Amino acid sequence: MFNIILIFVFLLLGIVLQNIKRFPVLSAYKILNKIVVTVCLPAIVLYYIPKLVWSNELLYPIGAAWIGFVVAFLLFYFLGKKWGWSNKLIGCLVLTAGLGNTSFLGYPIISALYGEAGLKIAILVDQPGTVVVLSTLGIFVATYFSKDNLNPMQMLVRVFKFPPFVFFIIACLLNVFSISINENLQIILKSLGSIMAPLALTSVGLQLRFERKSQHWRFLGFGLLYKLILTPALIYVLYVMILGQKSAMIGVVLMETAMASNITASILAASYGLKPRLASMMIGYGIPLSFISLIFWYFVAQYSAV
Repeated sequence: MFNIILIFVFLLLGIVLQNIKRFPVLSAYKILNKIVVTVCLPAIVLYYIPKLVWSNELLYPIGAAWIGFVVAFLLFYFLGKKWGWSNKLIGCLVLTAGLGNTSFLGYPIISALYGEAGLKIAILVDQPGTVVVLSTLGIFVATYFSKDNLNPMQMLVRVFKFPPFVFFIIACLLNVFSISINENLQIILKSLGSIMAPLALTSVGLQLRFERKSQHWRFLGFGLLYKLILTPALIYVLYVMILGQKSAMIGVVLMETAMASNITASILAASYGLKPRLASMMIGYGIPLSFISLIFWYFVAQYSAV
């Protein structure tokens, strides 16, 4: 509950700061975005990925984030080309609707509903799922749909210069070769990772505008429909109805896929010029609305556990 309260506190802080005269809003949120992408996210990747122990059962929680993102790409790319959307719009919707807030929002909710056992599953959905997707496919999507006309080699270079991806490779090597990180360094990494959500939420608040006549309302509807309704429905049909999986683990996975949009994905979209205003709206409106949709998915998840 404390984390949920903090979400609104830091969003409100950003909104308040943007209305203070002479406050450097543009430079402020760009600096915050830079810290999140180059410091906080790499720290999280380096802290968690080396500790993963693989088993086939991990495919269900890990796979949910990958499935949701890939389907988001296919859906919004198809709709975008059919209806003549800009590449920036397509990229923004893929990033913000394709990835959920499975940690800062997901952890406290899952912990409250399912206890420590549920939290362990939520971490699997988040770390090797959401975080890795964001650090790999996410940066590819951001690069591909950005305003820069890059050839494949330039795109590849940009991906390998993206700090979270570089640290993801390093973390994987540490995992494969069973190399442990010094305990003091782990404390530092965990501390750096813990400040990601407050910084990202403040940045979103700095960019959030409540405009009645915004040109983004229609696209906000598409994004929230996919993130809050279609993604968990897709996982339910695939895991429960087709694969016949019914367990507490599947219930937790279903709830995690129903979380609001990923904050860092919104930051990434904004950093690459992919409709920053829409990206912030996906967070600002999506989080409150998700508390309503999560009630429905909780009852569905209870059935999935029987």
